[in-house]
Amino acid sequence: MESTFTTRLKETARAAGADLVGIAPVGRFDGVAKSHHPSSIFPETRSVVVIGKRIVRGCLRGVEEGTQFSLYNTYAMNWLPHRFLAMITVSAASFLEDNGNEAVPLPNLPTQVPAMGVAVKPDAPAPNVMIDFTDAAVRAGLGEIGYTGELMTPEFGHLQRIQIILTDAELEPDPVCEQEICDRCGACVSACPLGAISETPGSQIEICGRRMEIANIDAQICSQCKNGAWPNPSHPSGRPDRLAAACMRACVTHMEERGCLVNRFRTPFRKRPAWKIDHRGVASVEKGAGL
Repeated sequence: MESTFTTRLKETARAAGADLVGIAPVGRFDGVAKSHHPSSIFPETRSVVVIGKRIVRGCLRGVEEGTQFSLYNTYAMNWLPHRFLAMITVSAASFLEDNGNEAVPLPNLPTQVPAMGVAVKPDAPAPNVMIDFTDAAVRAGLGEIGYTGELMTPEFGHLQRIQIILTDAELEPDPVCEQEICDRCGACVSACPLGAISETPGSQIEICGRRMEIANIDAQICSQCKNGAWPNPSHPSGRPDRLAAACMRACVTHMEERGCLVNRFRTPFRKRPAWKIDHRGVASVEKGAGL
C-alpha cells in the first residue's frame, strides 16, 4: 500500500493541476550513463518524481483544420510547460521541502544538447547533464515509448508534457506500466507527407524489462515539415516538436478509433479528411475530399 506521505505528495501535485504523477526509485536508473543520470545532478537522489499535464485536445484543432497554428504554439508548446506545468512542479517541490526533503525541479530539456562546460571533477560528466524525460517517465510507470519515439500514456496517448523532481525523500514507487498502448499500426508512417518515418522495422529498446520497438525517424527531414511540426522549443539542437504534426494527429485518430484511452470524447478528433503539404510545399487533401 502506498505510504501516507507519497499519497499526500501526489494529492498536492494533483491539487495544483497535475494530471499524471509517477515515481521511480533511483535504482531503476542503474545502467544509465552519467551524462544522463539523475544522481549526476543530485547525488543524494532517492526518488524521481515525474509530473505530467495534458495537452488539451482542442489545442490541435486549428492544426488539424490547417487554419490556425498559433494556439498550439501558445498553449501546448509555450504556456503549458513554461507556466502551468512549471507552477505545478514547484508546488510539489515546495511540499517536499516543507517536509524536510530537498527537491530539485527540472524542465524538460533535450538530451541532444551538447556539453556546455568543463567537468569540475575527474569522475563527473561535463555540464549540463540532461535526463531523458521520456525514458524517466517509463521508469516511473506513466506509460511506454510508442513507435513514434514519443511517450504514450493510457490516459492521453502522446498528448502531455512532463517535468521531473529529484528528491532525497524515499517515496513509494509506482509499478512499471505493462499495458501496450501503441499497437505499432503504422498510421504515423503512412501519414507522414515527407517520408521521415521509415517503413522498415525500427530499433528495439528495453527499459525496466519493457521491450518497445521504435521507428527509424529522420529528424532532419522532420525539421522541414510544414504539417504541424515545430523546431524544438527548448533548444535548437533538440529534435523537432512533432506532437501536433500529421504523423501524431493520425495517431490520435487511430487511438480514439481503438477506444484504448482513458480520456474520451463525445465526438471524434478527425471530422474531415486530412490535409498534407509535401516537400515541394504543395498542399493536398486526402482522396475523395472536396476542396
